[in-house]
Amino acid sequence: MNHTAVDAEGAWFDPERIAELRRRLPIPYVDVVPVRTDVDGTVSEVGLLLRASGTGRIVRTIISGRVMVHETLREAITRNIEKDLGPMSMPRIPASPVPFTVAEYFPTPGQSLFTDPRQHAISLAYLVPVDGQAEPQEDALELAWLPVAEVLDSSILEEMEGGHDIIVRRALAHAGLV
Repeated sequence: MNHTAVDAEGAWFDPERIAELRRRLPIPYVDVVPVRTDVDGTVSEVGLLLRASGTGRIVRTIISGRVMVHETLREAITRNIEKDLGPMSMPRIPASPVPFTVAEYFPTPGQSLFTDPRQHAISLAYLVPVDGQAEPQEDALELAWLPVAEVLDSSILEEMEGGHDIIVRRALAHAGLV
């Protein structure tokens, strides 16, 4: 099924309803670490977004979003990448929807390595090469393509919240770079 053909009926809720659902149910998400690769497939750069957080800070972040009703994981990955990086980003979606890790976000800090003050969310994480023209969209202030060494050897990961730094480290370990 083409991701544009998703039956979105009931996929979005008004703010009050989604807030109620977030209090009562774990919500499925996908986390995506966008990367650039060289000709032999080795990850050379990591794409990190800059946006305002719910706490009023400016933070670096990865692509993250809900899985909608009647949407496959592949469709959710594509939709969320296009939502944050634009329709010309040309992601290479994995052939298999098997994530490199699963992150369980809790609203209570300390219950897990991952926190989301809004909800209990279960997120499947993917490393996705992006080949096209990627531009920050919606609420993203900037998209920076950073060399792997800079991401690992600088304070970049300290600029992330909720455990996204752990997702990036796990993505790079999955790619054999840590």
